[in-house]
Amino acid sequence: MSDFIPLSAPNLSGNELSYVTDAIRTGWVSSGGGHISEFEERLARYLKVEKTTAIQSGTAGLHLAMILAEIGHGDEVIVPTLTFIAAVNPVKYVGANPIFTDCDDYLCLDTEKVADFCQKECDFRNGKLINKKTGKHVKAVVAVHVFGNMTDMYALGELAQKYNLKIIEDATEALGSYYKETGEFAGTVSDFGVYSFNGNKIITTSGGGAFTARDPKAVDRAKYLATQAKNDDVNFVHDEIGYNYRMTNLQAAVGIAQLERLEEFIEIKRRNYELYKSAGLKLLDFQENIRSNRWFYSLITDKKDDLIGRLKESGIQSRPVWKLIHTLKPYRCCQTYEIEKAFYFHEKIVNIPCSTDLTKDDITKVVNVTTHLI
Repeated sequence: MSDFIPLSAPNLSGNELSYVTDAIRTGWVSSGGGHISEFEERLARYLKVEKTTAIQSGTAGLHLAMILAEIGHGDEVIVPTLTFIAAVNPVKYVGANPIFTDCDDYLCLDTEKVADFCQKECDFRNGKLINKKTGKHVKAVVAVHVFGNMTDMYALGELAQKYNLKIIEDATEALGSYYKETGEFAGTVSDFGVYSFNGNKIITTSGGGAFTARDPKAVDRAKYLATQAKNDDVNFVHDEIGYNYRMTNLQAAVGIAQLERLEEFIEIKRRNYELYKSAGLKLLDFQENIRSNRWFYSLITDKKDDLIGRLKESGIQSRPVWKLIHTLKPYRCCQTYEIEKAFYFHEKIVNIPCSTDLTKDDITKVVNVTTHLI
């Protein structure tokens, strides 16, 4: 049993050191080198897409998606309020404004309320969805797949066709989740998909992320913009404003080793989730129609603050779900629509340890501390 049980620690017990050592020996340690292209190719094969491009972070990927969706000053984007703020900030990066709406029973964007907003609060004219309240063009929806669950992408796809919307999938927490019926992975069902490999994600490159798109040319353009929009490697010709958003070769080396174990990690996540459930903990379910990566476990409790404090005293890391973004200072003036369930989950959820190197003794300790309180 560990003295300290972290919430979501990286598991680096595979080939990471070997591949990183190889990258160092070649001298390619920055934003060039063979490990980057290999990582991109392996990820594309896993996701069953034509191309991916490795980038600096999930946030960078969302920013690139906003640019490629041609979202700009004065436009509006429908977003969830129950998510990490990085899913929403890129809307502001491009000068647009978010419209916040509610979550469903699995913490993902409530697509029924999105449909109601489009029908009741907007007009569709000349191929544009116009917000009656602001007169602005509602151009896109950001669908965040929360904790390994998935937003109803098929419902959003119908709305996209009806109202000429772009759909951006924030799959930063859902790598490996897919629809059982179609086999389509999170991040591959819409116009653009973005992944994160931060240290707490199901696989990590220490930082880093990846971008994919329905149109392979969009992936090429994202890669171009992410490398400072460089047209000529020798003479430093740049025809557009670009960004330093590329993943390093060292990070990609770690990523290759992590990808080798992704399915193993998902199985461990499933097994540990079932161990918690069998011990009687009231955990939020995952959707039956998807194979979830079960990235985070959400305990439902009426004693959120007391439980977090008791776990901390016992050397167990936990956390509440995020503060609702529309309540935060930078976004209080933004439009909201029928936010209800998000308030409930904000008050009730505690995320408990879910690392892939948890032992049975660790799980028993978490269960014992938790059940004594709730």
